[in-house]
Amino acid sequence: MAKVRPILTAAIALIAVDPAAAAQLAASAPPPGTADSGYREQGPGQIARFPGNGTGAFQTRRYRDLFAEQLGTRPGEAEAKVEAAFQQFFHGDGQEERVYFETGANANGPLAYITDWANNDARTEGMSYGMMIAVQLGHKREFDALWNWSKTYMLITDPKNPSVGYFAWSMATDGSPRSTGAAPDGEEYYAMALLFAARRWPGGHGIYDYQAQADTILRGMRHHPVLTGTSPFRIHPGDAPFVEPDAPWPSLNNRAGAADAAKAGTPWPPYHPSHRPRTVTVGPMVDEPHAMVRFVAETNVDGTDASYHLPAFYELWARWGPVEDRAFWARAADASRNLFSVVTGPRTGLAPDRSHFDGSTMLTRDGKPDPFGYDSWRTVGNWSVDYAWWGKDARERILSDRVQAFLVGQGLDRFADRYTLDGEPLSTRHSPGMLAAAAVGGFAATPGANSKAFLRALWDMKLPTGEQRYFDGMLYLMSMLHCSGQFRIIDRPAP
Repeated sequence: MAKVRPILTAAIALIAVDPAAAAQLAASAPPPGTADSGYREQGPGQIARFPGNGTGAFQTRRYRDLFAEQLGTRPGEAEAKVEAAFQQFFHGDGQEERVYFETGANANGPLAYITDWANNDARTEGMSYGMMIAVQLGHKREFDALWNWSKTYMLITDPKNPSVGYFAWSMATDGSPRSTGAAPDGEEYYAMALLFAARRWPGGHGIYDYQAQADTILRGMRHHPVLTGTSPFRIHPGDAPFVEPDAPWPSLNNRAGAADAAKAGTPWPPYHPSHRPRTVTVGPMVDEPHAMVRFVAETNVDGTDASYHLPAFYELWARWGPVEDRAFWARAADASRNLFSVVTGPRTGLAPDRSHFDGSTMLTRDGKPDPFGYDSWRTVGNWSVDYAWWGKDARERILSDRVQAFLVGQGLDRFADRYTLDGEPLSTRHSPGMLAAAAVGGFAATPGANSKAFLRALWDMKLPTGEQRYFDGMLYLMSMLHCSGQFRIIDRPAP
C-alpha cells in the first residue's frame, strides 16, 4: 500500500486543480468493474480532436527552462552543461566517452556515424538522434557528416529489396549490414531533424537540400508501395546478399549474454537464424485506418510501439510536410494522444514496448503481456514535449504525474529499467537514460516535489561513460536540451 499511496495522492490533487484533465482521462479509462485489458478505444470516431495551434511554445514562442523554474539555476549554467555533454559524446575520448566517429569523406563531404558501443553497430535511431542534437545546437558539420553516412550506407537502394527507399535500421560501423529492413523511429527523427535543418541552414543542394530530403522520407512513410520479395536481400545493388551469421556478432552485450547464459545453464544464443529463403511484404510505415505509425513496415507484423508516437512532430508535419499528407499527420497527432491514454498502466502510467493499434494488449513470445521495456523509456517524454509545444491535451498531465509518482515510490536512485505495466520489476538495473527521459515528464507534470526530484537527479547526474554510454548518453543529452528550454521548434534561419 505504501507504493500505491503517492500515486493516489497525486491523482486526487490533480483532479482538484484541473477538472478538465480529469474529465478527459476519465473518458478513456476503464468503466467501473471492467478489467483494463477489456476496454479500449474502438475506432477513429471516438478519438478527441485538437485543432488549432494550442497554447504551447509553438503559439507563445516561449520555452520553459525547468531547471531555472524549479531548481533556481542561474542563466548560462544549463547551456554550459549541455555544451560539456556535446563535447564529450561527440569529441571526447574514443574508448570511454564519445559515440560520434568521423570516418573519411566522399564526394558529399565528411562521413560520420554514432555507434551503440555495447552492441558494436550504428542504428538509425542513434544517427537521427545525433542529427537532432546537432541541428538544435547549430553544429552543421556533424549534422551533415551523419546524414552523409546515413545516405551512403544505410539507405536501401536495391530494387529487389521490398524495403527499398527506407533506411536499414542497424549497420556495422564499417558500413556492412546488420539488417536489411527499417525501423520507423529512425525515419521519424531523420525527417524532423531535416525539416529543422531546412530552416536553420536554408539553400542547400543535393543531399543537403534538407526540405526535399525530409519530404522524400515523409512521402515514403505514408505512400511506400506494397512490395514483396524473397530473401536474402541486399542494401545496394551489387552488394553480397545479407545472411545473418549463426553466432551473434562480437560485442560487449553479446559476450555478457553468453556469460549469463552459461551461469544459468540456458542455451546461447537464445535463437538460431533460419537461412531458408522467406517471402517478405513491405508497405508504408503507417497504418492508414488508425493513423498510427507501425512497429515495422512488414505487413505481416501487427501493431505499434507507443515510444514511436511523436505528436509534437506530427503537428509540424501537418504544417511543413508534403501538402497532400498534412491532414493525415494532424489526425495522427490526435490518434497518438489517444493511444497514450489507453495503452498505459492505469496506476503506473508505464507504456508497453508494443501494443495493437486499438491499444489492446499484445502478448510476447512467451504469452505474457508486452512489458515496459527499453523503447518505452521514451514515451513519457513524447507526450510531455507534445504538452510543452502544443498544450492541447490535458490528459498528458495526469499521465506524467502517474509515471513520476510511481517511480519516486520505487526509489529515485534505484527504480528498475523494465516493469510490467502493473509495476512489477523485471530487472535489477537502474538506468540513467530512463531517469533522464522521465525527467522530461516535468513539462506536463504538476510542478511539485516529484517533478523537482527528477530535475535535481538529472541536473546532478554524471555524464554516462563506458560501454553503455550510447542510449543513456543520447537520452541524457536530449533530456538536458529539453529541460533547459534549448530543444526548440526551429522555424527560421540562424541569426
